[in-house]
Amino acid sequence: MDPNPQTSKDDAGEIKTQRPLSRREFLGGAAGVAGAVAAGCIEMASVSVVPSSVLGKPRHIAPSEKINIAGIGAGGQAGVDLMNLSKLGQNIVALCDVDWDRGGWMFAVFKEAARYRDFRIMLQEEDKNIDAVVVAIPDHMHAPAALMAMRMGKHCYCEKPLAHTVREAREMAQVAKEAGVATQMGNQGQASERVRSLTEYIAAGAIGKVKEVHNWCDRPRAGHPWPQAIERPEDTPTPPENLSWDLWLGVAPDRPYHPAYLPFKWRGWYDFGTGALGDIGCHSFYPIFKALDLGYPTHVAATTTELHAESYPLVSMIQYTFPARSSDYPEVKLTWYDGLLHPPRPLELESERAMGGGGTLYVGDEGKLFNGRIIPESKHQEFPKPEETIPRSPGHYEEFVEACKGGPPAGANFEYAAKVTESVLLGNVALKAERPLEWDTESMRVTNYEEANKFLTKTYPGGWGMPT
Repeated sequence: MDPNPQTSKDDAGEIKTQRPLSRREFLGGAAGVAGAVAAGCIEMASVSVVPSSVLGKPRHIAPSEKINIAGIGAGGQAGVDLMNLSKLGQNIVALCDVDWDRGGWMFAVFKEAARYRDFRIMLQEEDKNIDAVVVAIPDHMHAPAALMAMRMGKHCYCEKPLAHTVREAREMAQVAKEAGVATQMGNQGQASERVRSLTEYIAAGAIGKVKEVHNWCDRPRAGHPWPQAIERPEDTPTPPENLSWDLWLGVAPDRPYHPAYLPFKWRGWYDFGTGALGDIGCHSFYPIFKALDLGYPTHVAATTTELHAESYPLVSMIQYTFPARSSDYPEVKLTWYDGLLHPPRPLELESERAMGGGGTLYVGDEGKLFNGRIIPESKHQEFPKPEETIPRSPGHYEEFVEACKGGPPAGANFEYAAKVTESVLLGNVALKAERPLEWDTESMRVTNYEEANKFLTKTYPGGWGMPT
């Protein structure tokens, strides 16, 4: 008996046991599914290959109706997202995870949900049962899963960062628009009062015109769940029986299993994650983009510690230049710091207040804002609280549910989330290129160093449909 069976429910509700796809079948796209049918992995009646050129139409969901949601990923953050949506009264109808031990507690909570290891099989077999998906798996698989779901007309909630490459982020925004589906990226703080209050203070001229922003985080650091600045391990242990390693690799280049990659340690590896910037940047850049009405950067430059062949460096500092948007919003220099780096301590910050492991400093021509408050604190107390001009959010997950039911777009919908994600990922491109880059957003190209453009995309093996 295969230790990693693929199961689903037949029309009578009985559990069917299937073996997982091999890597050859998995990477073969439509041909791979056909091969899987021939090999007995999938019954032909359950398969209808959806070409990438054909977009499905989302099912109309009445405001009073529950959304049927499938989880692509069941453990870790996926469990958090699915539980939050379930608490809002939505149905969790299917769960997919390549490691059923890690996602096991979710299977126990949602006992009636169909179980899968391969999201492609789940989407095909459960097509009529699924209205929306939650994609919460390693970064390198966000786009393949989300694109397939959206092309089938499924609403899509995808964890941050939205994609693994700049090209994928653009593709996801485009497909979401064409398919007419509701979308939301998993940067939960975007729905907070803090983001709205910050934007209102800056719009009210609390510190004048902002020309400089500093944003820092404490990752990676000693003792943190994922390491960086390391080389590929040389030993090749046997994968655990509960894990389908080929499915976990997905579109990544083939390599032997090693516990150095999972769970969660994948963030520090080029092939799987996007490093500290990708992890935190989509959270912390979002308020900056909103408050300053940022578009796309025109210049990106990185300073780092020693680079390694396959993993992100231990420390990096990345500077973006965003062009002026209007007379009220001049050119902005945004600097990112990780690995416990942070900008020089502002003179206005009281001695008893720490810079902290993470934070944001806005520098205007009439003052400074530190973590959302004017410094020194006495000036914040003196400044009249701005009028609330920005609609408040019902909640991050509530926004997604409302959008699925025909309400307004969620705050981190893919059109906006892709813009933030693209800027974040351009920092990693500059890091790998080892030189300042000039960016042309219209042509989606680095114009001053052709070699850097190879980092904007990646080759999908075996007919996954993304352009290279």
